[in-house]
Amino acid sequence: MPTPTKGPRLGGGPAHERLMLANLAASLFEHKRITTTVTKAKRLKPYAERLVTFAKRGDLSSRRRVLGLISDKGIVHELFTDIAGAVAKRDGGYTRITKIGNRKGDNAPMAVIELVLEPVSPKQAVVAEATAAAAKAAPAAEEAAPVAEEEVVETEAVEAEAAETEEAATEEAPAAEETK
Repeated sequence: MPTPTKGPRLGGGPAHERLMLANLAASLFEHKRITTTVTKAKRLKPYAERLVTFAKRGDLSSRRRVLGLISDKGIVHELFTDIAGAVAKRDGGYTRITKIGNRKGDNAPMAVIELVLEPVSPKQAVVAEATAAAAKAAPAAEEAAPVAEEEVVETEAVEAEAAETEEAATEEAPAAEETK
């Protein structure tokens, strides 16, 4: 957990700050994105990410720890079922802060903090899949040498069929242009 900042707290006292962060986290999990000041968003980010980490564990102890901080059972249920499932393959970085300018009334810098629910980038997914496939194929490589040759023959046949369909498509295209 990050060390507390020195100096004045967000709401005046430590108890008020804890309650404010719990309410901001509950709103974030309920609405998936909230608009608040930059300072509150920066203080909320590690707090919310820690709660998401508890939700990814998914055990009863973690659920009780989160229920000790967020009192709404519906929001905790959504956190443990929907949000934890969406970020299951993500190794941190569950929230994103985007600055949006200053507030009209008091010119306070504002930001949007949102949950990052998109899947991990496709490149990382492909690398993880390739690593898993290489690890799986390493012990079986000695036994499956004849199978690999059959796969090469099959892929060559598929490539030949694809080339034939491309040639047929290019031959039909000029014929269609001439009729117009």
